[in-house]
Amino acid sequence: MSDESILVEWDDKYSVGIPLIDDQHKELIRLTNELFQGCRTGDDDARQYFMSTIRATMDYVKYHFSAEEKLLENVKYPYIGEHKKQHEGFVLQMVNDVKSFQEGKKFVPNSFVRYLKDWILSHIAMMDTQYAKYILDLKKQGQLENVLLS
Repeated sequence: MSDESILVEWDDKYSVGIPLIDDQHKELIRLTNELFQGCRTGDDDARQYFMSTIRATMDYVKYHFSAEEKLLENVKYPYIGEHKKQHEGFVLQMVNDVKSFQEGKKFVPNSFVRYLKDWILSHIAMMDTQYAKYILDLKKQGQLENVLLS
């Protein structure tokens, strides 16, 4: 990707210190940039590209949320309910945006991509770093023998 087609770049400041989750977050950022690239083409091309890419993005988001929630269940994270609510709200917003796009509303792809970027980065910074601290503290205490973290 050329520099002007990148909306957001991975930076180690986004790392939660859990390789499995960091790799999934990197993929979400890659997909966000792919969607952004699709928004930069002409209207017909953008529509076609957005629709093909959004399906992969939605599938990956659901996969990531499921993996993350399973990890949180395994470590008995005390705030898992709040975390799941954030995920559910995001998926609902994605579904509504895609529906609006399919109904022909203008500029939805660009708005969606910016929402996706902002949500991912703020979610990592606020919510994911909280559970990561909890998990890494448990690991330091030797309480995580059978939990996959890498």
